[in-house]
Amino acid sequence: MIINPNGKEIISVTTDLCGRPLTLEVNRVGFRTTGSVLVRYGDTVVLGSAQVGSRPVVLDYFPLSIDYEEKFYAAGKISGSRFIKREGRPSDDAILIGRLIDRPIRPLFPKGYRQEVQVVTTVLSMDPAFRPDVVAMIAASSALMLTGTPFDGPVAGLRVGRVNGEFKAFLTAEERATSDLDLVVAARETGITMVEAGANEVPEEVIADAMAWAFKALQPAIELQKQLVAKVKPVAQEYTLVLPDPEVQAKVDKWVEGKLGATIRKPYPERNELINEIRWAFHEAMTKEMGEEYAALRDAYDEAFTLAVHHDVRDGIVKDGLRPDGRKLDEVRPLSSEVGVLPRVHGSSLFTRGVTQGMNIVTLAPLSYAQLVDTMENTDVERRYMHHYNAPSYTVGEVGRLGSPGRREIGHGYLAERALLPVLPAEEDFPYAIRSVTEIMSQNGSTSMAATCSSCMALMDAGVPLKAPVSGIAMGLMMDGDKPYILTDIADAEDFAGDMDFKSAGTANGITALQMDMKVHGLPVEVLRDALMTAKAGRAFILKHMLTTIAEPRKTLSPYAPRIEKIKINPDKIGAVIGKGGEVINKITAETGAEIDIKDDGLITVAAADTAKIEQALEWIRSLTEEPEVGKIYDGTVVTIKDFGAFVNIMPGVDGMVHISQLSDKRVEKVEDVLTLGQKVKVKLVAIDEKGRLSLSIKDAK
Repeated sequence: MIINPNGKEIISVTTDLCGRPLTLEVNRVGFRTTGSVLVRYGDTVVLGSAQVGSRPVVLDYFPLSIDYEEKFYAAGKISGSRFIKREGRPSDDAILIGRLIDRPIRPLFPKGYRQEVQVVTTVLSMDPAFRPDVVAMIAASSALMLTGTPFDGPVAGLRVGRVNGEFKAFLTAEERATSDLDLVVAARETGITMVEAGANEVPEEVIADAMAWAFKALQPAIELQKQLVAKVKPVAQEYTLVLPDPEVQAKVDKWVEGKLGATIRKPYPERNELINEIRWAFHEAMTKEMGEEYAALRDAYDEAFTLAVHHDVRDGIVKDGLRPDGRKLDEVRPLSSEVGVLPRVHGSSLFTRGVTQGMNIVTLAPLSYAQLVDTMENTDVERRYMHHYNAPSYTVGEVGRLGSPGRREIGHGYLAERALLPVLPAEEDFPYAIRSVTEIMSQNGSTSMAATCSSCMALMDAGVPLKAPVSGIAMGLMMDGDKPYILTDIADAEDFAGDMDFKSAGTANGITALQMDMKVHGLPVEVLRDALMTAKAGRAFILKHMLTTIAEPRKTLSPYAPRIEKIKINPDKIGAVIGKGGEVINKITAETGAEIDIKDDGLITVAAADTAKIEQALEWIRSLTEEPEVGKIYDGTVVTIKDFGAFVNIMPGVDGMVHISQLSDKRVEKVEDVLTLGQKVKVKLVAIDEKGRLSLSIKDAK
């Protein structure tokens, strides 16, 4: 038994998870937290801390915050920023991982729980062999299990790829680069609670098989947390759930009887307006009935009214097979779209599905405009394609402050970005940095998939040669006992009343991005498999509409987009282009006005508004880097004359020898009879010997 400085036993439990030991340890650090667990997997060490507020909180929502803290020291790094060396605002990666951990955990607290809970996962040491995100998820769940809160865990997660046709967890960076699937599955013992994936057009059947594999493989991590709880024996905390008064709910249900159902099954926004009219009539009726005392009870009655509307949504779907706006379960809302809506941008589109609308704008730039990403896991990784998502409060008919993007905006933008990444052309084929911005104009469900569809069309409008068009759809699910009701293209009302919200994006060949969030406490894989297949049909319906608006990428770029040409050189010649202290490249850019980007692999891109300037810069670069090619004719200059022949310069620093026998078809007695120093001549490179010496011919160049 090991005792910590405070006299408490250090408790540790270990199991095997996918071939490595997973260890959970308490009482070594974090003495004052409500729950604190040190998790070790390989050389990765993550501290999960959960703190429960001690004061009563009077809020109309559950104040849970879950954060993922990157520490550069964990990877043996100092931030590459020139000026900032201390960790500050979380990177987009850290925000996305925080959301990844939050999504399977938040629904496992009971409705009406209002105590303030903060979970922080801190990466203290990072094994470079795999990503630490799912280890942090296990740390968060383990810490919460020790708080005594009504958390219905534990949960665990796995990140899964497919290598040589086989599923595998904890892939190395090299394996991730070759895998066609990047899938994160979170689950409880009884079912899956969250799924997120990026894929290279992977079929739905494979995705479902991968989920089943991950669900089985992560069970040891769930069992280990249960063992830890059994040893620690956390004390259950007292709490009070803020739930609707049953008498209030009964009174509201009686009042709305006959006023909902078929009466309000109208297309949006007409349905919303009808509900608002009924809501105001309800409040007026209650005010007349209860007098002044109703003012203090209005919020409770309003919440009960909203719950009655949610129940009506579920009843309509389960009993009548009809949705709030009158659609059938597999019916997509009315679609419309257009491209080229903004005259001066490089590509634009407007995609409308029901009341949800997204405008997308694409901007092209030289590769030097790619974003440099510096995180704990990555060092100077360039992000060539950037998707940014904006959804101000006016898009939902509310007043709100404008500010920097929140976690939701970053998450939605990343999902849409991930959906398009697999179909983007390679840098060598399309040497541009690409920024795609979605401006949401109106919201009523699934704006991230509207962003995906509008982005795809705007990219094609910009002339980006996509490998295949991508569409996306949001799906819903309602469980009636064990029977699932799968909804195609959900709107807000169905999302609020439903049991799962998931987004599926991809091409005609397969999925490129996926996100599933369960509001119930876990679902079986077979239900998710059926949902995936239903989403496939809905996605195909939307894609068919998109292709009627723009069938393929435009053949030419916008006249306002920069012109970029590329050349591939031997990487050993990069120094010749740059020159000492950048002298050569600075001279090229100054004299031609072109913008030049050089990659380590020898890819050089030249950008300018004038194609003549681009060609001038390219010729200059060719003259510095071109390597002699046998059979090619060159314009050369005689630099040396000998008795046996002459040396001719054919490119900077490269001379070849013309033997006297190769000067002319006729016999030549003296080289000087035919050539003079400085003379311009055409020569053909006929051979390069094993020592790299060049043999030239003047007579064969005629």
